Amino acid sequence: MTGHDSLVLPLYIPQDVDMTAIKAKVAVDGVSAPPDALPGLLEVVNQAHADGINLKIVLLDHNPPNDTPLRDISTVVGADYHDATVLTLSPSYVGSYSTQFPRVTLEAGEDIAKTGNPVVSAQHFLHELQSPEFPWTGLTIFLLIGVLAAAVATRFLQLRGKRAATQAGAPETTEAEAGKGV
Repeated sequence: MTGHDSLVLPLYIPQDVDMTAIKAKVAVDGVSAPPDALPGLLEVVNQAHADGINLKIVLLDHNPPNDTPLRDISTVVGADYHDATVLTLSPSYVGSYSTQFPRVTLEAGEDIAKTGNPVVSAQHFLHELQSPEFPWTGLTIFLLIGVLAAAVATRFLQLRGKRAATQAGAPETTEAEAGKGV
Protein backbone atom coordinates (compact mmCIF):
# COMPACT_ATOMS: atom_id res chain seq x y z
CA MET A 1 0.00 0.00 0.00
CA THR A 2 1.53 3.35 -1.04
CA GLY A 3 0.85 6.75 0.46
CA HIS A 4 -1.50 7.56 -2.42
CA ASP A 5 -3.60 4.44 -1.79
CA SER A 6 -4.51 5.73 1.65
CA LEU A 7 -5.56 9.16 0.34
CA VAL A 8 -9.23 9.70 1.13
CA LEU A 9 -10.82 11.79 -1.57
CA PRO A 10 -13.80 14.04 -0.88
CA LEU A 11 -17.22 12.58 -1.26
CA TYR A 12 -19.23 15.60 -2.36
CA ILE A 13 -18.86 16.11 -6.09
CA PRO A 14 -22.20 17.10 -7.65
CA GLN A 15 -23.58 14.48 -10.03
CA ASP A 16 -23.72 16.96 -12.90
CA VAL A 17 -19.93 17.51 -12.73
CA ASP A 18 -18.03 15.15 -15.04
CA MET A 19 -14.73 14.66 -13.22
CA THR A 20 -13.38 12.40 -15.98
CA ALA A 21 -13.84 15.16 -18.57
CA ILE A 22 -12.45 17.83 -16.21
CA LYS A 23 -9.33 15.78 -15.44
CA ALA A 24 -8.78 15.06 -19.14
CA LYS A 25 -8.96 18.77 -20.04
CA VAL A 26 -6.67 19.74 -17.15
CA ALA A 27 -4.16 17.10 -18.30
CA VAL A 28 -3.94 18.77 -21.73
CA ASP A 29 -3.16 22.38 -20.80
CA GLY A 30 -3.90 22.90 -17.11
CA VAL A 31 -7.38 24.37 -17.62
CA SER A 32 -10.88 22.93 -17.79
CA ALA A 33 -13.20 25.72 -18.89
CA PRO A 34 -15.80 26.68 -21.48
CA PRO A 35 -14.21 27.91 -24.74
CA ASP A 36 -14.95 31.62 -24.15
CA ALA A 37 -12.97 31.73 -20.88
CA LEU A 38 -10.20 29.35 -21.94
CA PRO A 39 -7.71 31.86 -23.50
CA GLY A 40 -7.71 34.19 -20.49
CA LEU A 41 -7.39 31.34 -18.01
CA LEU A 42 -4.57 29.77 -20.04
CA GLU A 43 -2.75 33.10 -19.81
CA VAL A 44 -3.07 33.06 -16.01
CA VAL A 45 -1.83 29.45 -15.86
CA ASN A 46 1.14 30.33 -18.09
CA GLN A 47 1.98 33.34 -15.90
CA ALA A 48 1.83 31.12 -12.81
CA HIS A 49 4.15 28.57 -14.44
CA ALA A 50 6.57 31.37 -15.33
CA ASP A 51 6.59 32.28 -11.63
CA GLY A 52 7.20 28.68 -10.54
CA ILE A 53 3.63 27.87 -9.53
CA ASN A 54 2.05 24.75 -11.03
CA LEU A 55 -1.46 26.18 -11.25
CA LYS A 56 -4.43 24.24 -12.61
CA ILE A 57 -7.81 25.91 -13.11
CA VAL A 58 -11.28 24.39 -13.30
CA LEU A 59 -14.21 26.61 -14.27
CA LEU A 60 -17.78 25.44 -13.79
CA ASP A 61 -20.49 27.24 -15.73
CA HIS A 62 -22.99 26.92 -12.85
CA ASN A 63 -23.00 27.17 -9.07
CA PRO A 64 -23.20 24.13 -6.85
CA PRO A 65 -25.42 24.48 -3.74
CA ASN A 66 -22.44 25.86 -1.76
CA ASP A 67 -18.66 26.23 -2.07
CA THR A 68 -17.72 22.86 -0.54
CA PRO A 69 -17.83 20.94 -3.84
CA LEU A 70 -15.36 23.38 -5.39
CA ARG A 71 -12.71 22.51 -2.81
CA ASP A 72 -13.53 18.84 -3.32
CA ILE A 73 -13.16 19.16 -7.11
CA SER A 74 -9.83 20.94 -6.58
CA THR A 75 -8.67 18.15 -4.26
CA VAL A 76 -9.62 15.42 -6.73
CA VAL A 77 -7.79 17.18 -9.58
CA GLY A 78 -4.82 17.95 -7.30
CA ALA A 79 -4.48 14.29 -6.35
CA ASP A 80 -3.12 13.68 -9.87
CA TYR A 81 -0.40 16.37 -9.50
CA HIS A 82 1.85 16.15 -6.45
CA ASP A 83 3.04 19.77 -6.71
CA ALA A 84 -0.05 21.49 -8.10
CA THR A 85 -2.23 24.26 -6.82
CA VAL A 86 -5.75 23.86 -8.16
CA LEU A 87 -8.29 26.67 -8.36
CA THR A 88 -11.94 25.81 -9.04
CA LEU A 89 -14.31 28.64 -9.89
CA SER A 90 -18.05 28.90 -10.42
CA PRO A 91 -20.06 32.09 -10.99
CA SER A 92 -20.35 32.76 -7.23
CA TYR A 93 -17.99 30.38 -5.43
CA VAL A 94 -14.29 29.58 -5.26
CA GLY A 95 -12.45 26.53 -3.96
CA SER A 96 -8.80 25.53 -3.99
CA TYR A 97 -6.27 22.86 -3.11
CA SER A 98 -2.50 22.95 -2.85
CA THR A 99 0.45 21.04 -1.50
CA GLN A 100 2.66 24.11 -2.02
CA PHE A 101 0.72 26.81 -0.17
CA PRO A 102 -0.79 26.83 3.33
CA ARG A 103 -4.57 26.84 3.70
CA VAL A 104 -4.54 30.39 5.09
CA THR A 105 -2.94 31.66 1.86
CA LEU A 106 -5.40 29.71 -0.27
CA GLU A 107 -8.37 31.07 1.66
CA ALA A 108 -7.06 34.63 1.38
CA GLY A 109 -6.78 34.04 -2.37
CA GLU A 110 -10.28 32.59 -2.48
CA ASP A 111 -11.67 35.64 -0.68
CA ILE A 112 -10.32 38.07 -3.28
CA ALA A 113 -11.14 35.77 -6.19
CA LYS A 114 -14.91 36.13 -5.85
CA THR A 115 -15.35 38.66 -8.66
CA GLY A 116 -17.83 36.93 -10.99
CA ASN A 117 -15.28 37.22 -13.82
CA PRO A 118 -13.27 33.98 -14.02
CA VAL A 119 -10.14 35.52 -15.55
CA VAL A 120 -10.04 38.40 -13.06
CA SER A 121 -10.76 35.94 -10.25
CA ALA A 122 -7.87 33.71 -11.33
CA GLN A 123 -5.55 36.74 -11.59
CA HIS A 124 -6.49 37.87 -8.08
CA PHE A 125 -5.94 34.36 -6.72
CA LEU A 126 -2.52 34.13 -8.39
CA HIS A 127 -1.57 37.58 -7.08
CA GLU A 128 -2.35 36.44 -3.53
CA LEU A 129 -0.17 33.34 -4.00
CA GLN A 130 2.68 35.57 -5.17
CA SER A 131 2.34 38.09 -2.33
CA PRO A 132 4.89 37.73 0.44
CA GLU A 133 3.63 36.31 3.69
CA PHE A 134 3.61 38.48 6.80
CA PRO A 135 6.58 37.49 9.01
CA TRP A 136 4.57 36.19 11.96
CA THR A 137 7.55 34.37 13.48
CA GLY A 138 9.62 37.55 13.57
CA LEU A 139 6.77 39.54 15.08
CA THR A 140 6.19 36.84 17.72
CA ILE A 141 9.86 36.81 18.73
CA PHE A 142 9.93 40.62 18.88
CA LEU A 143 6.81 40.70 21.07
CA LEU A 144 8.14 37.98 23.41
CA ILE A 145 11.40 39.88 23.88
CA GLY A 146 9.39 43.07 24.52
CA VAL A 147 7.21 41.36 27.15
CA LEU A 148 10.27 39.84 28.83
CA ALA A 149 12.02 43.23 28.89
CA ALA A 150 8.91 44.86 30.36
CA ALA A 151 8.67 42.17 33.07
CA VAL A 152 12.35 42.58 34.01
CA ALA A 153 12.02 46.39 34.06
CA THR A 154 8.87 46.17 36.19
CA ARG A 155 10.58 43.87 38.71
CA PHE A 156 13.63 46.15 38.82
CA LEU A 157 11.44 49.18 39.49
CA GLN A 158 9.50 47.27 42.19
CA LEU A 159 12.71 46.35 44.03
CA ARG A 160 14.10 49.87 43.70
CA GLY A 161 10.83 51.35 44.99
CA LYS A 162 10.76 48.91 47.91
CA ARG A 163 14.36 49.76 48.82
CA ALA A 164 13.60 53.50 48.66
CA ALA A 165 10.49 53.05 50.82
CA THR A 166 12.43 51.00 53.39
CA GLN A 167 15.16 53.64 53.62
CA ALA A 168 12.63 56.45 53.86
CA GLY A 169 10.70 54.65 56.62
CA ALA A 170 13.77 54.00 58.81
CA PRO A 171 13.98 56.23 61.89
CA GLU A 172 16.60 58.89 61.65
CA THR A 173 19.40 58.61 64.17
CA THR A 174 20.80 61.71 65.76
CA GLU A 175 24.49 62.33 66.09
CA ALA A 176 24.26 61.73 69.82
CA GLU A 177 22.67 58.30 69.30
CA ALA A 178 25.17 57.42 66.64
CA GLY A 179 28.02 58.23 69.04
CA LYS A 180 26.53 56.05 71.77
CA GLY A 181 26.30 53.04 69.41
CA VAL A 182 22.59 52.84 69.67
